[in-house]
Amino acid sequence: MAARTSLPYVYAIAAAALFGSGAPFAKVLLGGIGPVTLAGLLYMGSGLGMAAYLALVRLGGNHREVAEASLCRSDLPWIAGVVIFGGFLAPLTLMLSLQATPAATAALLLNFEAVATAGIAALLFAEAVGRRTWAALGLITASCLILSLGEEGPGGFSLAAFGILLACTFWGLDNNFSRNVSAKDPLATVMIKGIGAGFLSLLLAHLLAEPFPAPGPALIAMAVGLLSYGGLTSVLFLLSLRRVGSARTGSLLAISPFFGIVVSFALFAAPPDGPFYLALPVMALGACLLVTERHSHPHEHPPVVHEHRHRHDDLHHEHPHLPGTPLPDRNGEHSHSHAHEGIRHEHPHVPDIHHRHRHD
Repeated sequence: MAARTSLPYVYAIAAAALFGSGAPFAKVLLGGIGPVTLAGLLYMGSGLGMAAYLALVRLGGNHREVAEASLCRSDLPWIAGVVIFGGFLAPLTLMLSLQATPAATAALLLNFEAVATAGIAALLFAEAVGRRTWAALGLITASCLILSLGEEGPGGFSLAAFGILLACTFWGLDNNFSRNVSAKDPLATVMIKGIGAGFLSLLLAHLLAEPFPAPGPALIAMAVGLLSYGGLTSVLFLLSLRRVGSARTGSLLAISPFFGIVVSFALFAAPPDGPFYLALPVMALGACLLVTERHSHPHEHPPVVHEHRHRHDDLHHEHPHLPGTPLPDRNGEHSHSHAHEGIRHEHPHVPDIHHRHRHD
């Protein structure tokens, strides 16, 4: 049980590692690919990669609908928001801003995504964000400010810096929209987001007459997107969202610059400076506060009928199964439409898909 409890945080940290590692590569790719075209290639790579994987899985006889709920018509508004804000506007704004922003400064500014995600989750979606979570977010943000002590050269605020903060706000909206479809198949969501957003960006690049790169750089950009900008990163992020909510997942994503520094060291043999070693324990303490959070109080679950991946030892899924219900997989999980009766009880919980109640 402890392993399953910590797994969502592992997903979030892995997403942070992939996202942070992709930033140095994106900066390098901007040297030969236009910003709008690069944004399109990154997300088209993630979408087509997921489509290819799903096709191979189906050809192999593995039907994911047994274990994962499919998207439905009521999910379309949230999917549209994910495509427009997270797949189109955010990366487009970031790529345009990166051209005039030092890579290290950009990495630090990107941590505003965690603040935007938590703020939107608390203010617009009434997600429970207590003092422990805010303290963790403050420590993670402080660790990033400590990192900035080692930066040389001009790091002042500029229009490009404002653009990066705007991109983070778009991603904050995307993260909270994604929260509302996190119970559904994450691969399908990422596929639609990638192909839809990639098409919009590449169409805009064509209208702006940006030259299309040679096949080699284009494929490299798509591979970076598949791993870091929407592909595997987004799948891991969605898996974490469904279990612990937007604020906590977004907060852990704020550690991504540490991975960017490590990758830069591996690529360019530039060792981290002193502030890195000072910031690391501060970041670790913030992450520890999130992972060890315990929140418990009497709460009510209203009657509801829905569908999502679930198991039957979590205090919330004790329903009977009708003939023809898919059998659980080797992890004891499956997906089918099921009903929850109204119940009031108390146990430790986080803002997963069953605990998005309001708090006085």
